[in-house]
Amino acid sequence: MRLSRYFLPVLKENPSEAQIVSHRLMLRAGMIKQSAAGIYSWLPLGFKVLRKIENIVHEEQQRAGHIPMLMPTLQSADLWKESGRYDAYGPEMLRIKDRQDRDMLYGPTNEEMITDIFRSHVGSYKDLPLTLYHIQWKFRDEVRPRFGVMRGREFLMKDGYNFDLTKEDALHAYNRHLVSYLRSYERMGLQAIPMRADSGPIGGDDTHEFLVLAETGESEVFYDSQITELNFGDREIDYDSIEQCQSVLEEFTSRYARTDETHDAALFEEIPEDRRRTARGIEVGQIFYFGTKYSEPMGATVQGPDGKPVPVHMGSHGIGVSRLVGAIIEASHDDKGIIWPEGVTPFHVGIVNLKQGDDQANGACDALYDSLKALGLDPLYDDRDERAGGKFATMDLIGLPWRITVGPRGLKNGVVELTSRRTGESEEMAPETAVERLAGIYRGIV
Repeated sequence: MRLSRYFLPVLKENPSEAQIVSHRLMLRAGMIKQSAAGIYSWLPLGFKVLRKIENIVHEEQQRAGHIPMLMPTLQSADLWKESGRYDAYGPEMLRIKDRQDRDMLYGPTNEEMITDIFRSHVGSYKDLPLTLYHIQWKFRDEVRPRFGVMRGREFLMKDGYNFDLTKEDALHAYNRHLVSYLRSYERMGLQAIPMRADSGPIGGDDTHEFLVLAETGESEVFYDSQITELNFGDREIDYDSIEQCQSVLEEFTSRYARTDETHDAALFEEIPEDRRRTARGIEVGQIFYFGTKYSEPMGATVQGPDGKPVPVHMGSHGIGVSRLVGAIIEASHDDKGIIWPEGVTPFHVGIVNLKQGDDQANGACDALYDSLKALGLDPLYDDRDERAGGKFATMDLIGLPWRITVGPRGLKNGVVELTSRRTGESEEMAPETAVERLAGIYRGIV
């Protein structure tokens, strides 16, 4: 994409309404525009990042054997009354009536609807296990929407629901989700720590939430520093293997990690002092096992091996897709702007032409642009007739991981400059070498 043809309404000044870094930088970088309190339009740059995150979630969910679908945003209140949650959920639920005076609601979650779908179409234990998921916009009428997309009223979430014959099978689904979430966050360049949590209005006995460490996190986190050294790398996971999923779960949850709500000071002090850490954390996902909480009152049963009806064991699993955009920025920025990890960056590299209109510089930039596109990369070419300082400031603000700077002086020596946004380090090299370097960096990502 050529910047002269793109819609990127960047702001030079910090918006007065933005209280935290991610909100401020998303507004300044032209990623979002507020439509109403806690509701945002996603402008082209923000929308590209949102889709990158969504695609990673889809890929990892399907790698784990989960089946995508799509449920509506508006739901009938009848299902919620059937489960007993319609009156219990609270004022965060936006309740409305249609023209026939029927009670409706803008879905804050989908347990009732997915249970109704299941009971309508699945009748035998032979159809299990089954995990369905969707990525859809949701609405919760927060009393104080703030912090941009971090605590908005409208938000994009992945919701997954597993249906299993036994508790043992359902707990395997729980472990499978935990593993798939950790892989998803790692691909986004995040270190997400799984922690035991409170189930809240969803209900259930077993739940983990996933927190990303950032200064503006809602929760205080106490943890063993060794947990942040864990990663998947290139290891393959057999999601059908109960033993392997359980092994990964134990690896990532055996070390101490608690929020302030569940912190145990005595256990924390058993950790060697040089490994004890305290930080703030942002919740970016949560998984639940709630057994037959919904299947029993809503009649979601299957015919068991003995021919008798059995209520299925269920779990739900959420990832805050739109919230992750803000969380990544909170975890990865500096005083100049955003620093995108390679896995979610809106463009893979920025090309800065220091002398727009110069035939040699224009030709070199065009050649770089075409070469990168031919390799399947997505460059952003700043071809505006602007001063170099302004171009650099824009690139730093929007946070592309790599920048190629092209100017007449370097071209006389046959080189361009490749700069890392994260480290600030620059290296001069031939244009074709810069292309090869970037192809290597993004190999396996694109």
